[in-house]
Amino acid sequence: MQSSQTLTFNSSSSSSGTCSSIVLSSPVLQEASMVVLAKPSSLNQTSLLKPQKPTSPYNYTIPIVDLSDPISCPSSIVKACEDLGFFKVTNHGISPSLMSFLESEALKFFSLPQSHKDTAGPPSPFGYGNKKIGSNGDVGWLEYLLFNISSPTSLPLFLTHPSSSSLRFALSEYTAAMGRVVGEVLELMADGLKIKPRDALSKLVVNEESDKVFRLNHYPPCPLLQGLNNCSLTGFGEHTDPQVLSVLRSNNTAGLQIALRDGSWVGVPPDQDSLFINVGDTLQVLTNGRFKSVRHRVLSNGLSSRVSMIYFGGPAPGERLAPLPQLMREGEQSLYKEFTWFEYKTSAYKTRLADNRLSVFEREKKRSEKGQQLQEKHHQLFV
Repeated sequence: MQSSQTLTFNSSSSSSGTCSSIVLSSPVLQEASMVVLAKPSSLNQTSLLKPQKPTSPYNYTIPIVDLSDPISCPSSIVKACEDLGFFKVTNHGISPSLMSFLESEALKFFSLPQSHKDTAGPPSPFGYGNKKIGSNGDVGWLEYLLFNISSPTSLPLFLTHPSSSSLRFALSEYTAAMGRVVGEVLELMADGLKIKPRDALSKLVVNEESDKVFRLNHYPPCPLLQGLNNCSLTGFGEHTDPQVLSVLRSNNTAGLQIALRDGSWVGVPPDQDSLFINVGDTLQVLTNGRFKSVRHRVLSNGLSSRVSMIYFGGPAPGERLAPLPQLMREGEQSLYKEFTWFEYKTSAYKTRLADNRLSVFEREKKRSEKGQQLQEKHHQLFV
């Protein structure tokens, strides 16, 4: 059993300040000012540190979509979704002061005594959580607030307290503005895909019945990383988002990475005045795989606080999902079985972050007629 007062290094390379494998026990987490769950024994010996894998930080150009240029937006959005499943949005119309206001209110909450924050949790799935992501064993160096914003009556109890009035106001204003941006982006996307009506995609996520979720993530500093080279904390493990789109805004602390089509990871330069949009699993299905949901993760150097706010736009629970007929080429077969958003979300929440959540909804790939004939000819040679 390792000491609760020290970091345990599993490699001799650690003597030179290089991270090979580091295990943090719960008492160390307390020393690092990071919150520990109510049952720390279940998280003892949790490895949260790992050497940074070779990536290509900042040498890949992230597509930029300027919403003030409606002429080029449709084609730019489609190309970004086809190539990467990820793009940056500028001139989106949300004031920097509103974004900063929400960030400030979020930090006020995360700076509260632990006992106070705990009254807003544990998440089920909404509410306050820390370190534990979901219920299937995923952990990360973060604490968070998760809100169901589909209905005004669904806000957690702590937000109804007078002391939370500023945070409640900031959330209401920001998520309303974000809903407008999501609707605009999806209508421009429909223009680029040449599908009618123009709201064929946006109506899935802007209706009253749509499943809209909002998340505030806080990745706190970890003083124990001082002096360690090439180390990073797993803030949020690699995953795709289940919804149609997710829209992220963060402060100017780096950490977000996305996976390219070849599997390599690239860092996304932080920009607190812009928004970043991820293609979700549902949009991948609607386009029959033409757009791919992007795998992304957050790695923290543990030295600076990172705050991110993410809007998730999903369909109504009973919405049936399948590739849009207008996007299917002649003779093209659907890659996915039809399912409802409720069925997919229920299935996704039973998986680990890194799992391929769509795999259970994929159709078996049919062999081509020529391929079938070749297989039969090959078989005849040996009978």
